[in-house]
Amino acid sequence: MAPGAKKGILERLDGGEIVIGDGGFVFALEKRGYVKAGPWTPEAAAEHPEAVRQLHREFLRAGSSVMQTFTFYASDDKLENRGHTQSFTGQQINEAACDLAREVADEGDALVAGGVSQTPGYLSCKSEDDVKAIFKKQTDVFVEKNVDFLIAEYYEHVEEAEWAVQVLKSTGKPVAATLCIGPEGDLNGVSPGDCAVRLVKAGAHIVGVNCHFDPETCVKTVKMMKEGVEKAGLKAHYMCQPLAYHTPDCNCQGFIDLPEFPFGLEPRILTRWDVQKYAREAYNAGIRYIGGCCGFEPYHIRALAEELATERGFLPAGSEKHGNWGAGLEMHTKPWVRARARRDYWETLKPASGRPLCPSMASPDGWGVTKGHADLMQQKEATSQEQLKALFDKANKNRH
Repeated sequence: MAPGAKKGILERLDGGEIVIGDGGFVFALEKRGYVKAGPWTPEAAAEHPEAVRQLHREFLRAGSSVMQTFTFYASDDKLENRGHTQSFTGQQINEAACDLAREVADEGDALVAGGVSQTPGYLSCKSEDDVKAIFKKQTDVFVEKNVDFLIAEYYEHVEEAEWAVQVLKSTGKPVAATLCIGPEGDLNGVSPGDCAVRLVKAGAHIVGVNCHFDPETCVKTVKMMKEGVEKAGLKAHYMCQPLAYHTPDCNCQGFIDLPEFPFGLEPRILTRWDVQKYAREAYNAGIRYIGGCCGFEPYHIRALAEELATERGFLPAGSEKHGNWGAGLEMHTKPWVRARARRDYWETLKPASGRPLCPSMASPDGWGVTKGHADLMQQKEATSQEQLKALFDKANKNRH
């Protein structure tokens, strides 16, 4: 390795290092006023680069080893879906996202990962060649910008993830693949173990899950993937990037079926101590790429890095402003708050919601539709009032 060069993702994982991922850009930037909930597309990379750059910097300071390009849902068919109009082309958005991630990664020892996500084209039953062409258009930008590795991220159907991996593998760069599934498997009922085997055979070096479920569920699912890969006599590294929300009441579709999605999820948010527990459980399960997805803010990533500081050999820069297990509270003016400056207090706390009339669990929607169903066929035109009325009527009927 040349002097000053960074170790690649596989060198780090092959050497037993822990790789800390980053957090959920679309949710974080939506709350900051730079992403529209609904399409969840990343045009902010071109429209408001200062906001994306700052969030990258906060994750880097919190301990992230990887700056993922803000290219979630940046395929042309998604950028133009259901009447969503853009001032920038998909190529411009992808290029801007790569430049921002590289700029910040080079401020530390972080790597840049280019990511492609599931497409409206697949849900609308476009052909394998058509869907792969969508992936290739994004991937060509990542190759031109020389990202360090590639991630096929956020797939509900393993078939589409396989197609993405095959396109990414053709670049010769390391490939990671994560599905947004739980223990029940993908939306066609393919088990986590079988999903992982298929992804490894397609060419993925790193496999796992992201989004849709909480850390406990995601770690359980990755363990099932690991068992499947090992049973098949294959080898891979494993990654986990869950939600920062508690989701014990979710069905196979995950948190998007919860009635609180997406604007009422805050009562479910993980504490930093919940995240430390997740970091330890993931590490003990043999997962070495550990990060977060929707809901994960920089302080959550810092909690991951702090929990695994002994194994990694260092703390992140952001820990300068955070005492271990609340130690900074020793300087508080109120004595009862100073009494909370200890691990056993925070580790055993059962946080109250402050909402006496609210249930602790919800009843998820369960429409049971997936690829090929008429309700999931996508369109360039804006959703019509007639289409909305039909959905409202169906939702009211399902509730009763």
